[in-house]
Amino acid sequence: MAKRWYVLHTYSGYENKVKQDIIHRIESLGLENNIFDIKIPMEEVTEIKDGGRRVTSEKKVLPGYVLIRMELDDKSWSVVRNTPGVTGFVGAEGKPVPLARDEYNKIMKRTNQHGDAPKRTSTNLQIGETVKVISGPLADFDGTVSEIDLQSGKVRVMVSIFGRETPVELSFEQVSSLD
Repeated sequence: MAKRWYVLHTYSGYENKVKQDIIHRIESLGLENNIFDIKIPMEEVTEIKDGGRRVTSEKKVLPGYVLIRMELDDKSWSVVRNTPGVTGFVGAEGKPVPLARDEYNKIMKRTNQHGDAPKRTSTNLQIGETVKVISGPLADFDGTVSEIDLQSGKVRVMVSIFGRETPVELSFEQVSSLD
C-alpha cells in the first residue's frame, strides 16, 4: 500500500492531544510501519492591538483537523479512528479519501518546510471605523478607515485636512481605535 496523507476531524481544541495520543498508540501497538507522520498546520499571526502594540501568536490553519500520513489498512484505520478526540476521517460515504498532492501542498504552503509558521499580520481595525493618528506628522488627527492592507501592514485613513477629506496611508502602529 502507498503512504498517503489523510485528514482527521477532531473535537475543536483537541488537535494536539489527538496527535500525542496517536503517537503513543503507534509506539505501544508497533504501527511505526503503517503510520509515518502527523501534522497540525500552524501559522504565525501578528495582531496589531490598540496603540500599535503587536501581539504574535501561533494559530491553527485548519482548526479541528489533523493531517496524518499513513498506509491505510484495517488495523491502522481502527487505531486512528478509535483514538479519543477523533470524530472521523474526512471522506465520502464514511470512507477516508487521501489528499491529492496539490491539496497537501496548498495546506502546507501556509507553513514552511521546517515546521515553522510563516508570518501573517492581522488587526482588529475595520473599514468605516473612526481612528486617531497617534504618531507621525498627522498625530492627533482623527479619521475614518477606508482600506486595510494586511500584506503590507498599512491602513488608508480619510483625514479631514483644511475641511477636506484626504486619504492618508499609515502603518497599523500609527493609529489607535476610538470606538
